Amino acid sequence: MASLHSRPDRSGYAVGVVMLLLSGTVWSMMGLGVRFMENASPLQILLYRSLGMIPALAIFIAVRHRGRLGRALAQTGTPTIIGGLMLVFAFTGSIVSLKETSVANAVFLLATAPFFAAILGRIVLGEKVRLVTWIMIAVGLSGVAIMVYDGLSAGKVVGNVAGLTCAVFFAIFTIAMRSEKSGDSVTAVLLGGIFASIASAVAVVVAGQSLLLSPHDAAIAVGLGVGALGLGLVLYALGSRHVPVAESTLLAMTEVVLSPIWVWLVFGETAGALMLVGGGILLAALFANAITGIMRERRASLDRAEAVATSRAALANRAEPVRVAPQLAPGYSGSISRATPRVTRQP
Repeated sequence: MASLHSRPDRSGYAVGVVMLLLSGTVWSMMGLGVRFMENASPLQILLYRSLGMIPALAIFIAVRHRGRLGRALAQTGTPTIIGGLMLVFAFTGSIVSLKETSVANAVFLLATAPFFAAILGRIVLGEKVRLVTWIMIAVGLSGVAIMVYDGLSAGKVVGNVAGLTCAVFFAIFTIAMRSEKSGDSVTAVLLGGIFASIASAVAVVVAGQSLLLSPHDAAIAVGLGVGALGLGLVLYALGSRHVPVAESTLLAMTEVVLSPIWVWLVFGETAGALMLVGGGILLAALFANAITGIMRERRASLDRAEAVATSRAALANRAEPVRVAPQLAPGYSGSISRATPRVTRQP
């Protein structure tokens, strides 16, 4: 992957931005779904959520490739396989972080993904990060810090390390999506679901937990896999093909803003002043980055169109033949008449 220095496909930048914002919005439903569960453990949720992803994504890829699912999988490149594996580590890191440290610590550490994505994207893909994006990453991170200020703590080393690890692996997953040229980036999400199902099943057994859930919890977990996680990852995989790595991870942070809002609307949990202020700062940073990015790409598109038009006009002028007026000898008029021979009769 280190040799893949390529310019990003910016032809669908605005569409990619919308997809990334929507991916975070869809992911934000995850916490709401978990609240409705009764007895499922984090590992069991990960298992059933991953199992729910697999058939839904397989159908999506088959439809996208006109029924040729096997061919789509056969075209899977190395970046896609790496992306699938990174997704498993990211899932695991988020679960361990939420379990071993406070929710505030976990959310704050997971929100560092744009920072790692910016650095790794520069090293691996050679993508330059806009100054505006660096500023918005700092502003967004400060907004997250304000949101979770009351619950931040320095303890729980295992959970904190897991949170940072999740952020790093998710950044690498995003880089893998941007690096894939031969195959469908959504295939990485399918592979991630397959790998995560195997890993979580083994973890459940090792932990001495049951592989069976109640119908109620199983239905919610599978639904989250199909909807919140599966659909969100599809939107993210497709959108990240058109948007630089750092901006992709930043735009998807709508999840951090909206997750507590859904819980507040449904369960009536009161959102504190710091939560509202920090969420507003983060949301403003996300939209500021999105709007300035779209404006920049629009100007660049206009400049490219003008350059193409100028180049075509120059080529047309070169191809047009030059007409040169005939040069006449001195003493001749501008019109040349053909002399008619005179025939004289001999006497």
